[in-house]
Amino acid sequence: MYKLCFFVPQADAEAVKAALFAAGVGRIGDYDQCCWQTLGQGQFRPLVGANPYLGQHGQLETVAELKVEMVCMDERIHTAVATLKQAHPYEEVAYEVYRLADI
Repeated sequence: MYKLCFFVPQADAEAVKAALFAAGVGRIGDYDQCCWQTLGQGQFRPLVGANPYLGQHGQLETVAELKVEMVCMDERIHTAVATLKQAHPYEEVAYEVYRLADI
């Protein structure tokens, strides 16, 4: 099993989570649509050549973002990352994938 963590603008979080849940991410035993989320503030500066969803080239941007964490079965992790990239509004998606151990 894996844990998929990603950062998403608060306004777009439900749509991105729904796409991942539809792909089978967030299942734990007899439960689905499971996740953990915390609110924070993201920061970035689009450089020349970027196609920013938010902000202006060369200008520092801050935005309310959620860090969302979900578990994912081994056989779905590649689909999960592809789904995340497709559903997420950002050109460059910040995400992390961790392999979980069963102890």
